[in-house]
Amino acid sequence: MSNKTPSGEATATPKPLHPVYTMTNIQNKVRVLDGINVTYSAWVKLFTLHAKGYEVLPHIDGTTTPDKTDPTYESWVKIDAIVLQWIYGTLSDDLFVRILEADTTARDAWVRLQNVFLNNKGSRAATLEHSFTNLKLAACFSMEEYCQKLKDLSEQLKEVDQPCNEARMVMQLVRGLPPEYRVVASLINQQSPKWDVARDMIE
Repeated sequence: MSNKTPSGEATATPKPLHPVYTMTNIQNKVRVLDGINVTYSAWVKLFTLHAKGYEVLPHIDGTTTPDKTDPTYESWVKIDAIVLQWIYGTLSDDLFVRILEADTTARDAWVRLQNVFLNNKGSRAATLEHSFTNLKLAACFSMEEYCQKLKDLSEQLKEVDQPCNEARMVMQLVRGLPPEYRVVASLINQQSPKWDVARDMIE
């Protein structure tokens, strides 16, 4: 498609800018993954959401890379480098070092990161289970931090195929309370409320 100048000469219509080039700072959109404050599953959900929105999902979902003879190949390589920067830019320092490699693609980095979190599920599950069942309110600065840590550990257990249902979450919430909460703890054990209700009762 072309436009015409006032003299009648045809000019090529500028190609629309790919949405990926409008992203100025990925950390304003996707929080830094450290496996503790931001879990792997939460990071994947948020990163994938933005990859869809900026039309770069094929760079991480396993879609076949264009052949070098493909007219779109050079453009694909440049966009892939940006997506790779997104991945590196949203990792904690220790994770960044673990997956950094030269001459790699966004998909390769995505898979390496996946392996970091999903390999050795058995040992990770045992460690997370121990942390979950032994977490106490007394070890936290506030009730809010205590509840958030329980939810974070629950998310991490789900990542290693050991999901915690809501009833178990509430049970553990009560189990970690100090003696002065025994009255409300007893009420929660009797009523078996939902997580949000149990938390409100305690607060």
